Amino acid sequence: MGHGGFPDVPLAGLPTTPPTPPQIDGDEKPTRVLIVEDHLVVAEGLAALINHQSDMKVVGSVGTVADCLEAAAELNPDIVLVDFRLPDGSGPDAAAAIRSIRPAAKMIFLTREDTDAARFAAVQSGASAFLHKSKAAAEVVAAIRDVARGKMLITPRTIATLISKRKSVEGQLERLTPRETEVLMLMAQGYPSRAIAAELGISYTTIRTHIRSLGSKLAVHSKLEAIVKARELGLIS
Repeated sequence: MGHGGFPDVPLAGLPTTPPTPPQIDGDEKPTRVLIVEDHLVVAEGLAALINHQSDMKVVGSVGTVADCLEAAAELNPDIVLVDFRLPDGSGPDAAAAIRSIRPAAKMIFLTREDTDAARFAAVQSGASAFLHKSKAAAEVVAAIRDVARGKMLITPRTIATLISKRKSVEGQLERLTPRETEVLMLMAQGYPSRAIAAELGISYTTIRTHIRSLGSKLAVHSKLEAIVKARELGLIS
């Protein structure tokens, strides 16, 4: 189990020694897995890993939110492995759309992100697991089996913690004016104060006032602090 109660998952490729496939009864059908991943090397690695198992099989692999809807409708997957970031949307977008047409399908998110905002979005979209693209491939196989058996890998305690943190984040966002939110996002993207003023079409003196206000409300005084806070608030990925 990885950080925050979430299991870890590999970035790409196969383990040197793939997990030993369990034997299944002749009448037992393998778990049907749909992969939604736009990086081909990751998708192919996951497909090879999953198809090595006797109790699961990949029924399709697509790289966009638009394509995953058609695939889910046609292929009727039991499990959908969804990348959190897709070219035409997000994993939660894909999950919500899939659940609207295949409500029984279970969602497992794959991500490079390690933020509470990303985890909360996964929980909101009904994910059963949130897997970071970093560790042993065997973790993916184990997660698929557990979720297929009805196990929820995002623990109730983790969900409660995320909800509590989200309420705190929403409280901080409510304290910001729309202009302060814009300034914070531009700070987090590396814009210096004068460039922010030019981008927003307001005076440098006004920008300095907004930055002082951010420092007072959020304890943000530098680009690094702005990046950390903007990620925490879910304003940037």
